[in-house]
This record gives sequence, C-alpha cells and structure tokens, in this order.
Amino acid sequence: MSQPSYRGRFAPSPTGPLHIGSLVSALASWLDARAHRGIWLVRIEDIDGPRTVPGAADDILATLARFGMHADQPPVWQSARIDRYRQALAQLQAAAYVYPCGCTRKEIADSLLHAHARHTTLAYPGTCRHGLHGKPARAWRLRVPDGDAAVIGFDDRWQGAQTQNLATEVGDFVLRRADDQWAYQLAVVVDDADADITHIVRGADLLDSTARQIYLQRCLGVASPSYLHVPVVTNGDGEKLSKQTGATALDVNRPLDALCVAAGHLGLTLDSGADASLERFYAAATAAWAQRFGE
Repeated sequence: MSQPSYRGRFAPSPTGPLHIGSLVSALASWLDARAHRGIWLVRIEDIDGPRTVPGAADDILATLARFGMHADQPPVWQSARIDRYRQALAQLQAAAYVYPCGCTRKEIADSLLHAHARHTTLAYPGTCRHGLHGKPARAWRLRVPDGDAAVIGFDDRWQGAQTQNLATEVGDFVLRRADDQWAYQLAVVVDDADADITHIVRGADLLDSTARQIYLQRCLGVASPSYLHVPVVTNGDGEKLSKQTGATALDVNRPLDALCVAAGHLGLTLDSGADASLERFYAAATAAWAQRFGE
C-alpha cells in the first residue's frame, strides 16, 4: 500500500497545558490534514529538559482527545529519539557542515547590536569558524553559506513569499547547545524527515526558523515540506499568548466554545449550527478550510 500524499503533524512542547494559542495551531494542522484526506500525527517536543513540566505531555494528549482531535498513529516523544539526533550530527560532521564553538552567549551578545525572537539565535559573527582559538568546545554550529547561496526563499501558504539571508540575519546556528541539549532546529528537521512529513502547519512565531530548517534539510539530503504559518494569538499587550504571558489552560468541559474561538481566529466562517456538536463543528470547519486552502 502506497504512502498517503499528505502527512501533517502537531508538535507541542510539554511546558504546561494547552491554551487557546496552541489550540489554534493544533486545529489548523488537524483541519489541513483532514481537508487533504491525509494523515495527522502528534509529536511531543520534550527534549528541552529545563522547560519540560512533568505530566504536561499526558495532559496535552488528554485535552486533544477531549476536543476530538485524535492522531492517526501513536504519538512520538522527542526524548526517545536522541540517537537519531546524534546520527544526524555525525552525518553533518563527516561532511564538514558543522564545527565546534567555544563562544559564550555574553561574548556573542557583546559583539552584536540586536537579537532575534524566540526560536532564533543571536546573529553569530563566525568567531570559531576557523578554530577555537584556545577556548574549550561548548556547542556545535552549522556553517551557513555566504553570498547569494545564503538567501533561502520559500512560499508560505498563508504568509506568501518569504526570503531570509542566513549569513546576515542569522549566522552559523547551533545544533547542539552548550548545556548538551539538542537544538530545536536539528530535532524538528530530523523528526519531520523520519516521519515523512509533507505539510507543516504551525504558528507564525516559527516563520523565522523556516529558512534555517530548509537549509539544514538540504545539508542532510532530505525533502522540504510545504509550510503554512497561521497568525499567533496575542494578549492585551500585543504579545504572543503563552504560558509566560498569562495564557490560561483550556476548559476541557467546554471544547466547542474554545474551538469556535480558534476557528474565528483562523478566519473560518462556519455554517449555522456548527456549535451544536463536535461532529458538526469539524464537518463545517473542514469544509471551510478546504475551500480556502484545498489544493
């Protein structure tokens, strides 16, 4: 039996319970998979030990089930995939795509005028590209190209055409951190490739990471998925809604209320009566999504 042409995923970090912001991303990825008659997977991104909250992953899975979103295959935990990240780093080391770095965050920050948003690194000036200069190795960085080759472009299904110059906007970025944690960029690329993910639907806060991931995909010789980045939910101060900015947990006893709010944030106009049951909501929401984003 051939593989389906569409494989999508929702990949929450277990730093606390799901809130309306994370529900928007979950719903968008679920609707895109269903509108394309594809496979929808769930991956728990729990490799950042200091940020992982015990019990949060089980709570997230239970909430998704209560809201009627069931993965088509058993969930995957990043913490069970450490060997695959080691293999990927070894592959990049063998191809001389990466190098050890001895710089501290303060040393990098002192040489720069600005920093980027969450899930980005400081624009690294390449201090250790040609050697550690007597410093002990702290992290491993991926060497980005120079010149025109550093400009990565892609078409986002929501945000439109995107370009980023990795050399001037990011610099050589970390794959294994100084605290021995695996960086988000490496883990997500390896996980998506191994799961044969064809379509990634996630929040626009991760739009800035995409060019790096596409370049890393090229270095590892794996395919690049299609991308769609939905607008993030913000709080009253205009900040992305998160646990750190006061997001409250979803009320699992009132899933339809939250789902209708999430659908509204995504700009979906639902038929009358869509709020009568989960079945009617998902039928209406999937049809609305297919009309807008079907291929």
